[in-house]
Amino acid sequence: MTGPEEVRCMLMRGGTSKGAYILADDLPKDTAARDELLLRIMGSPDPRQIDGLGGAHPLTSKVAVVSASEDPGADVDYLFLQVAVDRPEVTDRQNCGNILAGVGPFAVERGLVTPRDEETSVRIRMLNTGERAVATFPTPGGRVRYTGAAEISSVPGTAAPVTIAFPPGDSPLLPTGQVRDTVAGTPVTCVDNGMPTVLIAASALKVTGYEEPAELEADPVLAARLHEIRREAGRLMGLGETESSTVPKLSLLAPPSNGGAVTTRTFIPVRCHTAIGVLGAASVAAGLRIPGTVGEGIARLPGRGDRMRIEHPTGFLDIDTRVDPGSGGTPPTALHTAVVRTARKLFDGTVFPRPASGTPAPPDRGENPTTTASVRPSGGTHGSAPR
Repeated sequence: MTGPEEVRCMLMRGGTSKGAYILADDLPKDTAARDELLLRIMGSPDPRQIDGLGGAHPLTSKVAVVSASEDPGADVDYLFLQVAVDRPEVTDRQNCGNILAGVGPFAVERGLVTPRDEETSVRIRMLNTGERAVATFPTPGGRVRYTGAAEISSVPGTAAPVTIAFPPGDSPLLPTGQVRDTVAGTPVTCVDNGMPTVLIAASALKVTGYEEPAELEADPVLAARLHEIRREAGRLMGLGETESSTVPKLSLLAPPSNGGAVTTRTFIPVRCHTAIGVLGAASVAAGLRIPGTVGEGIARLPGRGDRMRIEHPTGFLDIDTRVDPGSGGTPPTALHTAVVRTARKLFDGTVFPRPASGTPAPPDRGENPTTTASVRPSGGTHGSAPR
């Protein structure tokens, strides 16, 4: 298959992830052709992704496909695609709440949403699951502002805040219907507050939960246990066979060490996250607020208010979560979830995909032959790029 020789693209940092943001109209309509093109754009399969935009890690090999929404309750549609680094695989089986942080600003930059003065809210339909989010960010003078004083762990410096609110979804908060399940001989809690997640006490897997990600990744016994748990939990959660899927996520829980509610180590699914995903944190936080889950006796819940601090390997994530625990046979439900993230436009320009297998390379028109992207300066830290 062959795709367009060049594609309009904006590279953005969204939260603690980085990815290519592309309009749906700028990609092939056929799914297989689209995925083949994205593999070439990102430089996969290759452990270094040396011939593409990818950063050789799942957190930097992501794509947001954005379009105007036909749904009257949404302004834009957002399809998240995870591009595997060392395999020819593109999957839409999960959302990404970090990349979500850049969708609203990108929609304004591309003219899909008319900005308001001072502040703009963009209603987003997440096509991966059908769930909704509302992203609010500063737009003084009708232009996206990326600079600001908001600070998030794992990202150097500060930027403008992007507040993301998640209305309650229709999916059950406890997909198995149980507060606790035993999976592969291990007590777990399966929860889905935007991201299918399996909560596990770190001690149940004979680790502390404070190890560095690389140490956990290098433990073959732990890897085998996690693989078994993920497969069985996926079936219990109605996700089917998860051998080639990135969900469910697995979050190991340990008592907090820095004044938060809990310490986490999250697997995505094989690599250990250097932080924690937004939607994964939303699921962890909701799971901790339900009495009787595996987090009980591990987490130290805040005495009042909705805000909870989730600790992770490189810092923390603050998330507001309110849950109705249910009673008398009524299942627990999430009432409110919101988080503050930041996003920043890194470049806006044209990406030149690696030639398709068996296709001659396009003629050199003067671009630097050692790069795959032609970067057009955006004229500062904010504002719309020329169309």
